Amino acid sequence: MKKREFRINQSHHTKKITLIAVAIVLIGIILTIILSSRNRAFTKAADTAADTLVVKDTIYRFGLPIEEFTIKHDTIQPGQTLANLLMGYGLSAQKVYSLTQCPDTVFDVRKVRAGQPCALLTAKDSTATPLYFIYEMNIKDYAVFDLTTDRVTRGSHPSEWREQAASGIVESSLWNAMVDNNASPQLAVTLSHIFGWTIDFFGIQKGDYFRLLYEQEYVEERPTNSFRIRAASFCASDSMYYAIPFTQEGEELYYNSNGQSLEGAFLKAPLDYYRISSRFTGSRYHPVLKRYRAHHGVDYAAPTGTPVYAIGSGKVIDKGYQANGGGNYVKIRHNSTYTTTYMHLSRFAKGLKVGDMVAQKEVIGYVGSTGLSTGPHLDFRVYENGKPINPLTIKSQPKKPISNENSAAFKHVADSLIQRLGLLEIKQME
Repeated sequence: MKKREFRINQSHHTKKITLIAVAIVLIGIILTIILSSRNRAFTKAADTAADTLVVKDTIYRFGLPIEEFTIKHDTIQPGQTLANLLMGYGLSAQKVYSLTQCPDTVFDVRKVRAGQPCALLTAKDSTATPLYFIYEMNIKDYAVFDLTTDRVTRGSHPSEWREQAASGIVESSLWNAMVDNNASPQLAVTLSHIFGWTIDFFGIQKGDYFRLLYEQEYVEERPTNSFRIRAASFCASDSMYYAIPFTQEGEELYYNSNGQSLEGAFLKAPLDYYRISSRFTGSRYHPVLKRYRAHHGVDYAAPTGTPVYAIGSGKVIDKGYQANGGGNYVKIRHNSTYTTTYMHLSRFAKGLKVGDMVAQKEVIGYVGSTGLSTGPHLDFRVYENGKPINPLTIKSQPKKPISNENSAAFKHVADSLIQRLGLLEIKQME
């Protein structure tokens, strides 16, 4: 009897344990479902919150958050002034006047050029309120006219310098050789500045060749005409010339492979005793013509008969008389870059003729007052690549060669660059 009772009790106990286990499993399943649902809801909420926290990058151009405006692009037309352009956008005459009174040091409104891009920025609303006017001076620099404050500022797009190389053979001209070898032809001008005292680029021949290591400036992925020559070699008439940049005494210059400066020497002035009576300017009151006009030279007042020297060695390419201008004048070409002119001479040096080669400080004439002149003086002019430049700003003194202290460092730099130049392939034109 007791055994039977024990089996019954044991059976009840087993059923009870089984029911408890099932209940625990069910509770676990329910809890898992609840927690999983909560996790999904939390994750979705977190994702949604993250989405709302993502801030779109603000794009700036011309120093402004450009996407906040409506932009109307335009181009300066021939004969168009900044004033009539702005008035064409509906700005009042008073507003235009205020904008055009900005200092020339910030922006000279007289230098607005046809063909340059510009833009009007307006508010993104129904009134389309004009807020800014942009004038792009070149690929890099621009002026911003704030139409709400009448303030004008200048800015520059960010740029980067990229290392490049070029090489080629001259078939007709250095300019064409650059084009034929997919390099900017402006590099020819840059090279003429560097080698101008060593190579006569008017006399280069077919078969001459060059190698270049350089950097070019890029603005918004667009190449500019700004270059830095890191090393160059030029073979002209079977002679090899090198240009190696090196900084000495805080100044970077180009030297040949022997450490001699490539820059030639100019005299500080073309005569010994003088005073400057008129300087290089874009607007000078002419004492004879009684009106303002450009004066692209420097006037040295000196007694009649004062000797006038060639400031550097070169070839006399012109000599003559101009009754309503320079009077007796002499023109000398020093190299492929620089030409000088000496005017109002009383007379020329004895025997001087076109085609003569003259040395630095050789007398070419004497101070006078011939032509359009009110008194004895020398009108001295300098042209760089055919354009007049201020004679007082050209480098007049010879540059020092590499010093003994820097010779080892220069040799290391020069050897490395010359080796790199030698690895550039010279492609024959087909």
